[in-house]
Amino acid sequence: MTSEIYNPNPVVFSPTKQAERRSDLLANSLWLDEDSDSEVEEEDVQYIDQDEIFDLVRSIYDPEHPNTLEELRVVSAPQITVGENHVKVEFTPTVPHCGMSTLIGLSIRVRLLRSLPSRFKVDIFVKPGSHQSEHAVNKQLNDKERVAAALENSALLETVEHCLSDTGLRGQPKLM
Repeated sequence: MTSEIYNPNPVVFSPTKQAERRSDLLANSLWLDEDSDSEVEEEDVQYIDQDEIFDLVRSIYDPEHPNTLEELRVVSAPQITVGENHVKVEFTPTVPHCGMSTLIGLSIRVRLLRSLPSRFKVDIFVKPGSHQSEHAVNKQLNDKERVAAALENSALLETVEHCLSDTGLRGQPKLM
């Protein structure tokens, strides 16, 4: 990995409190019943909303700084769209020339693919107008072959694992 820092002095914000759930559907578990060997019936499907997705990605660490994506305002709940079997996450790099954008998007994708049921299609995009190479970054993040190739690179995989090291805290501050 390069030692060049793309944003040596980012603005850091305080994390928000975990969102209050807005409906009865949101009180359901994120997971499907894993004990069932039969096909998942429509009534067994647990619905997932943008706050649950945000809880999954908010504590991912920036590859360049000791701050979470939430603290750097790279991701926020309004940037997440959830459909029946589709999740779209839009993120905002801290600077328009951020060289870590692809790695941040890859970390978000890996976190969601590891956490969500396989029925979900996940799309990751850079917020329009927030990066000078947004089209190229979006193409890399949403191409299955490119993502698979990136995850075969041991240095990239190690960096992604480092970014995801404390994501199990789901929005809770890191204990020192």
